[in-house]
Amino acid sequence: MIGHTPPRKPGQGRRREGPDARRRMVLVVGMLGLASLGLVARAFDLQVVRKQFYQRQGDARFLREMPIPVSRGTIFDRNGEPLAVSTPVTSLWANPSEVLEDDSRVAALARALGVNAAELKERLAQRADREFVYLRRQMSPAAAEAVLDLDIPGVYSQREFKRYYPSGDVTAHVLGFTNIDDHGQEGLELAYDGWLSGQPGSKQVIRDRLGRVVENLEQLRAPQPGRDLTLSIDRRIQFLAYSELGSTLEKFQADSGSIVVLDVKTGEVLAMVNLPTYNPNDVAASKPAQRRNRAMTDVIEPGSTMKPFTLAAALSSGKFTPTSPIIDTTGGHWFFQGHDIHDTHNYGLLTPTGVITKSSNVGAAKIAMQLDTSLMYDTFRAFGFGNSTNSGFPGESSGYLKIGKSWRPLEKATMAYGYGLNVTVLQLASAYAALADNGVMREPTFIRGADNPGKQVVSPQVAHELVRMLETVTGPGSTAPQARIPNYSVAGKTGTAHRASAGGYDRNNYIAAFAGIVPASNPRLVGVVIISNPSKGSYYGGMVSAPAFAHVMAGALRLLDVPPDNIGRWYVGGPLQGTAGGLAGAAPPREAAIDDAPVDGGPP
Repeated sequence: MIGHTPPRKPGQGRRREGPDARRRMVLVVGMLGLASLGLVARAFDLQVVRKQFYQRQGDARFLREMPIPVSRGTIFDRNGEPLAVSTPVTSLWANPSEVLEDDSRVAALARALGVNAAELKERLAQRADREFVYLRRQMSPAAAEAVLDLDIPGVYSQREFKRYYPSGDVTAHVLGFTNIDDHGQEGLELAYDGWLSGQPGSKQVIRDRLGRVVENLEQLRAPQPGRDLTLSIDRRIQFLAYSELGSTLEKFQADSGSIVVLDVKTGEVLAMVNLPTYNPNDVAASKPAQRRNRAMTDVIEPGSTMKPFTLAAALSSGKFTPTSPIIDTTGGHWFFQGHDIHDTHNYGLLTPTGVITKSSNVGAAKIAMQLDTSLMYDTFRAFGFGNSTNSGFPGESSGYLKIGKSWRPLEKATMAYGYGLNVTVLQLASAYAALADNGVMREPTFIRGADNPGKQVVSPQVAHELVRMLETVTGPGSTAPQARIPNYSVAGKTGTAHRASAGGYDRNNYIAAFAGIVPASNPRLVGVVIISNPSKGSYYGGMVSAPAFAHVMAGALRLLDVPPDNIGRWYVGGPLQGTAGGLAGAAPPREAAIDDAPVDGGPP
């Protein structure tokens, strides 16, 4: 029949489904096989091909290299007293992402640290991509433990060291200070930072997921603690100088001041004090002007304290002796190239010793004009003027001394009594120490026992004659009787100079100075006292600075057990007896205690 479909035989449909099921099964098995093969390949890649890479990645999440902090070396004074020590402290740090997981713990952490919670949260959020952020550094161990006891996830601690200065502001300018990482920033802390710092070590540890150390694996680098440093500073003399300088500034209402004490035979700095000062244990509370070591960085015109070096050139020239030739200072004025060089009194006829005794500007200038310029310049340079002292102190000034061949006659004359050049307090002290040590110039040093052989800059005879000449400055009819020390002979020189200012000199601002040597018969110590702008009472070096010198050096001589050389007498004329006022038998001046000219004849 047309359109009739023949009936399907039994089993005919099942025969068609059989082959389809087998294909599907083969496909599934094939896919599973490929997946298994892929897993095997991946496992081979992880375990064989890139095993070391993934091992490092895994280790990086558990292995850590931790620093082993070391203590900075202790600084001692010459007698073994500690001046700077390092104490252990604790610093807290955090993993920001861990801390931020619970806002309530952030608030608790902020309360424990004493900071604003919102600010702390913002700070952590800004650094959420880091694993290490300091929370607070250099806390006392007890305070840090109180924070750690809160058991806040992500908060950890590490040990560090903090510098402490037992003498505080008394030794601040010499020592300087360190930063929060315990590295020197100023003073001897900076100069000897490499010596004092040492080398931190490191170790490899395993930490758990909370950042806690669960095992110390190995030490990668052994720690090398900082080495100790013994200074030449004598803390007792330092305290004495500090106290006396403070009293002097208060008495005369002065702006600032410096005192330096040197050991003549070694060049060692026994004391160096400046005021104003600061507390190195709280540097943030100080101002830059307070942190300046004025004895090293500030320069002054030395005034009459420069006259001994003019006389050193004069004696070395062979044209002059302590008693000849006679210098005519009659009238107390010398008009030279349009400039009035003048003295406070009419001293008349003076020997070279008398020029020193009376601090005659006219006499010093007339002596200088009889000297070869090259000799005078070379003598000044030999005593260290215009050069760094090479003390190794950071920021030390070299002062200023114009090249001799360019000196004009008036410059030469005024330099003879201390105008037209700049010196530091340490330079001046070092130069006087050379006079005291038979003409041997040593580099000043802050290190006890440093090798310091020195260099002969003038003959021992010239140096000895100058010390004897300077001894008359504290004798009868002199400018500095207040520098005397009972039972000791004292040699020295006063100085009073106008202070330089923008555009010239400040007529109402003075530098009062005294530089001295004790005992004069067998020099052991040199001291220099500089007082800037005394505004109450006197401003003369012999009235302001000389008494401070006497008080400090009297104490230093006692502390160092230096035997007296002048028992029962204030002054010994020695070979210059009878010449202290100039010519033998000359009448004493009207005012025996008056200082040298307050302006040293006036600035040029």
